[in-house]
Amino acid sequence: MANEEATTPASILTVAGAPHWHCGRTVSGYMIHTILALMPAAVMAVGYYGIDALRVMALSCSTAVVVEMLCLRAMDREVTVDDYSAVLTGLLFAFLLPASAPWWLVVIGSAVSIALGKMLFGGLGGNPLCAPLVGWAVCRISWVNHMDIDASMLNTEMINPLTQLKYFGLAAASQFSYSDLFFGNQLGALGSVQIVGLLVGGAYLLARRQVSYQIPAAFIAGLLVTALIYYWIDSAVYAPPLFHLLTGSVILGAFFLATDTATSPVGSTAMIIFGLLAGALVIIVRVYGAYPDGVPFAILLANLLMPLLDRIRPKPFGAR
Repeated sequence: MANEEATTPASILTVAGAPHWHCGRTVSGYMIHTILALMPAAVMAVGYYGIDALRVMALSCSTAVVVEMLCLRAMDREVTVDDYSAVLTGLLFAFLLPASAPWWLVVIGSAVSIALGKMLFGGLGGNPLCAPLVGWAVCRISWVNHMDIDASMLNTEMINPLTQLKYFGLAAASQFSYSDLFFGNQLGALGSVQIVGLLVGGAYLLARRQVSYQIPAAFIAGLLVTALIYYWIDSAVYAPPLFHLLTGSVILGAFFLATDTATSPVGSTAMIIFGLLAGALVIIVRVYGAYPDGVPFAILLANLLMPLLDRIRPKPFGAR
């Protein structure tokens, strides 16, 4: 889909691989509102990390736009970077990086997010996996030290609560107050831990009906219930649910990554199952996996099940 000026009917779910936009929503309008919703967290990131945060975000967004333009020209298709989808992809990828990420890592990751995560499958709406998470996964596996928050952010006094929990146990993680976590006073990815800013942005998207409430609500519910089960099993080993909610990329994932229209299901029931599954997987990855923050991998795994979940449709009226 190009930069549409007319609205897209809700009944048209896919056109040439395009995602299922809500009634009355344009592609560029959706992208602009989502970018605006990310601004409070972006401002908080600059406040905590300074010019480095601004450098990473600007470089990631500009790289995404240039790479998408080059891909469209190579595919002999109309250049539609003015729909702001590349800017959004670049910004979301930047939110997953350490503020100290070197320029080449930002460029490679942003380029992979567009070329491999999006354009390889035909462009906007055709990608089966959340594009920024594809770039993040490639960088996380390929350049472990540069993507490791603790190893790459030695010049800050802030501490990563998830790392403390993973390697030093619950007693070490208990030093963080919930108010500190809520206001972003924790070490983490550039924009992922700006909880209050992300909640403001998420509320904005819900108020404008740019996203449906089912996926964020189910994502958070799945995470809290699963964390509560582990906490009940052994409260001396496993962190309480609220700790998991306020750390890592949970809020970013709930409102901005799991709700990606191309990689999330359409029906309400399917959305709820998708969100519950992704939220539960976050805790499972955090408990058993090698990575302290399980949000990106949890959403990628849930994306793989999206075609199956999309088959859950209500029966036609009058059918038995």
